[in-house]
Amino acid sequence: MVFQNAIHESINMAEDILTMKISTEYSHDSFVTLFPGDCLKFLSSIPNESANLIVTSPPYNIGKKYERKKLLAEYIAGQEKTIFQCVRLLSQRGSICWQVGNHVDGQEIYPIDILLYPIFKKFGLKLRNRIIWHFEHGLHCSKRFSGRYETILWFTKSDDYIFNLDYVRVPQKYPGKKYFKGPKAGEYSCNPLGKNPGDLWIIPNVKHNHPEKTIHPCQFPIELIERLVLALTNSGDLVIDPYMGVGTSAIAAILHNRRAAGAEIMEEYIQKARERIIDTFNGNIKRRPMDRPVYQPDPSLAVARPPGKKLNDIKLF
Repeated sequence: MVFQNAIHESINMAEDILTMKISTEYSHDSFVTLFPGDCLKFLSSIPNESANLIVTSPPYNIGKKYERKKLLAEYIAGQEKTIFQCVRLLSQRGSICWQVGNHVDGQEIYPIDILLYPIFKKFGLKLRNRIIWHFEHGLHCSKRFSGRYETILWFTKSDDYIFNLDYVRVPQKYPGKKYFKGPKAGEYSCNPLGKNPGDLWIIPNVKHNHPEKTIHPCQFPIELIERLVLALTNSGDLVIDPYMGVGTSAIAAILHNRRAAGAEIMEEYIQKARERIIDTFNGNIKRRPMDRPVYQPDPSLAVARPPGKKLNDIKLF
């Protein structure tokens, strides 16, 4: 019993030490900051040009419990205030990545990235990519095609920006391909580290059976942010998320030795983010690895076959 108590005390002490790494107010010396409150108040507390990456997914103004649905013009004006603060605290070599979907009003959709693009240009930022994040699962629509993608607008402040392509290369489709003519004829033509992943990213979204699923209804996957963290920052850099949610961007930063800071207004999300960050420090965060291929169902499973079909009826390629 004494031994068990000692173990529990040791575990509690370890968690206390980890919790001390998580500050509620921004400081340059804090490895992780979780600000429980409004993002504008949080961002205004950070000095100019402190962040090397600002990555976030703001509310879409569709009436989720963490937002108050507003007139579209009012929503855009609020986003402009947040973007202004983000530009102020972005370093000269830094990047802003705004991951958004659509605002839906009745049967009409409004693509948020298109609505926000003029604001980023107004503040002098340069668009490097409009990345399409494609996923296979989501709500099924009956009066329009079901939405299966969202976008990431990647902006930089200058033409001299951090871009570590080699850290995020993906396997070549034809790694044995060779030059067939010219001075390099017979030599391999592919980069041995892999190919550029392009601007269409196929990454599963976080649904009920995803290992990262939490209480948040619109949670993005860790691997989506990991790719941005690895490509657009260096070790020790600061990653900021104005709308932190359950801490996904902070986890992606911590996994690769970056500092993290963010704000969240929902108390239950802050608590869940804290738990997940401590799990990350401890090395037991539940996650889908970056290099895992997209799942393909086994045709031998009944659920993967049309009703009434047997395995012998399915043509396999």
